[in-house]
Amino acid sequence: MSIPLYLSFIISLLISLIFTPIIIRWYKHNHWLDDPKTSNHPKNIHTKPIPRGGGIIIFISILVTSILFLPIDKHLIGIMIGALILTLIGFLDDLFDLNPYLRIVTGILATLCVIAVGIGIPFLTNPFSSNSLLYLNQPQIPIFFGSKWHTIWVLADLFALFWIVGITNFVNWSKGLDGQLPGTVAIAAIVISLLSQKFSADITQWNSAVLALIVAGAYIGFLPWNFFPQKIMPGYGGGSLAGYFLAVLAILTTTKVGTLFIVLGIPLIDAIFVMLKRIRSGKSPVWGDTNHLHHTLLKVGWGKRRIAIFYWSVTGILGFIALQLNSQQKFYTIILLFIVFALFLLWIKYFRQSSVQ
Repeated sequence: MSIPLYLSFIISLLISLIFTPIIIRWYKHNHWLDDPKTSNHPKNIHTKPIPRGGGIIIFISILVTSILFLPIDKHLIGIMIGALILTLIGFLDDLFDLNPYLRIVTGILATLCVIAVGIGIPFLTNPFSSNSLLYLNQPQIPIFFGSKWHTIWVLADLFALFWIVGITNFVNWSKGLDGQLPGTVAIAAIVISLLSQKFSADITQWNSAVLALIVAGAYIGFLPWNFFPQKIMPGYGGGSLAGYFLAVLAILTTTKVGTLFIVLGIPLIDAIFVMLKRIRSGKSPVWGDTNHLHHTLLKVGWGKRRIAIFYWSVTGILGFIALQLNSQQKFYTIILLFIVFALFLLWIKYFRQSSVQ
């Protein structure tokens, strides 16, 4: 790891680590606490009033460190404006517990900031052929704006929109337990950085590697304050920023969709299963409940520490595997992950029924 990479990681970590207690005191001073006795949301697991202001310090850490170590170009500006939108709405959600559909709209607005500066997905690797690509650069729509012409790549931009908004929300849903989210996100960001460093001759990949480590540092610095027993929660701001930055980094680097989907296999597949279950039950697919994997593991007797470490361990193992795979292998690995996850859920269900009997 070079000196700039090393320093960007350390500085981001230190900002988050040192200033998180200030956010905790600020929230407590203003009585901005999530009290499980008054909020009465079924997804709540904590038993004492805790602040949900993690998104603020995570954003500040990433923003300040990025300004210090990355070129301030249109791409960075667009990414940070989108992140700011998520942070501001996250702050409001900390105070007023906003409607989840409003959060989705927020994710769309943040993603449009990214797309507006030219970040999209112009092609995908064909999972059935390692030597061919699926191009998304047609059709194109030229528009005149700001005294010059711009081109909208319809499919590329739509795919980026669904990708970023989806990952933003899915990762946000995996913040249910103490330490679960920051450890998982940090490992995923480190994997993205390692993959980017393989292509260090490309300056765009180098900047992506730095940004990925900045994100990792911010969440690792936050982790000691969020690990069991947590003193602060990530909140919508911290959870959505995690998915947002990972999704954008996957576009900026060579990781694309496949690698990130493997690395975040547990939270992403869990989110898909939960959404399908909600729809089948006639419920809103985005309204929180206790059907996520971490809730299920709690019900069978796993402790909060154990569940968090389980998430980190599996993410690390999947990250190592993803670094070794080509595009075709990633596709079949994703299918295998769905099968393994389904079997794991069936095993847990059988285990619970056996315990009751």
